[in-house]
Amino acid sequence: MKKRSRPSAWAKSFERSLKAMTRLATASSTRALKKSLKPAVAKRAPPPGAGAWMPGVVMGAAGARRFRVYRPPGVGFGEKLPLVVMLHGCGQDANSFAASTRMNRIAMRERFLVLYPEQDRLANGQGCWNWFDTKTGRAYGEAALIMQAVDQVCLLHPVDRARIAIAGLSAGASMAALLVTRHPGRFKAVVMHSGIPPGTAHSTLSALGAMHGHRVTTPLMTTPNAMEAHWPPLLVIHGDADAVVSPKNGQAAAQVWADAAGAKASEARSVQRGQRYPMSVTDFKRQGSTVATLVAVSGLAHAWSGGAASKAFSDGQGPDASRMVWAFAARQFRMQQDP
Repeated sequence: MKKRSRPSAWAKSFERSLKAMTRLATASSTRALKKSLKPAVAKRAPPPGAGAWMPGVVMGAAGARRFRVYRPPGVGFGEKLPLVVMLHGCGQDANSFAASTRMNRIAMRERFLVLYPEQDRLANGQGCWNWFDTKTGRAYGEAALIMQAVDQVCLLHPVDRARIAIAGLSAGASMAALLVTRHPGRFKAVVMHSGIPPGTAHSTLSALGAMHGHRVTTPLMTTPNAMEAHWPPLLVIHGDADAVVSPKNGQAAAQVWADAAGAKASEARSVQRGQRYPMSVTDFKRQGSTVATLVAVSGLAHAWSGGAASKAFSDGQGPDASRMVWAFAARQFRMQQDP
């Protein structure tokens, strides 16, 4: 029987090199895999903070839409909390909008629920709400689905139905306003951040014109008495450096609300908090009651004012829009409760 020869020095060196290359390739592949999975994992991860982050879905004639609900910790038995509905803008979803606005952090401190409806990419490739497509009725179908999500959350969670507010960014702001025109009695406050008012577009082409401020907004189909009895007041937040949605739309949104209510603009006041962008605030009042408020933020582009600086469509240097949303809504809730 032949004696087995020992491997040569060259063979040993080759074997060591092969093992080293294998380890290197494996590590490189693992890093690449982790890098490719990171966005997907981040998208699934809940926003930071205590409380429950719960999924949901609604189905109707316009299809199906997912949503998320934030519920603060420690809700007591029989306790009823306000609800704030948050509609994201184009290129966002429920998770990214919650992370950008940090509204859950305020909800945890002030104790309210937050509903984040989510647009389906099959309905709009950019994730935009089709607020403008009233000609075909698609806008109304999506509004009905969002209203269905509100109803479902009111049924399954401890919501005070008399204290519901709605806010949105960009296309979400436009959809929020459209929803209120169809169900004004369901909301106590509405906030449009960098959006286009209802009655300004009816198709994709007209929406593009509206974004550049080239469209005229038609009056709301209501009366001053109906506005006073049923319609919620409007808060508009818009940056004067917005190159995506013209600031003219912010002025038009506040004005169309004021005109419908027979309200007049008061003198604008300048406000600045610390080193944040300054803002000009104009109230539109009728018989001492504020019907609409326009906040024009100097230097703010198309982004959520005061949001998380690391997130898209978010500017940490602006005044905190999330705080403004809650302060505005809470004021309407208190006014309703006061005798």
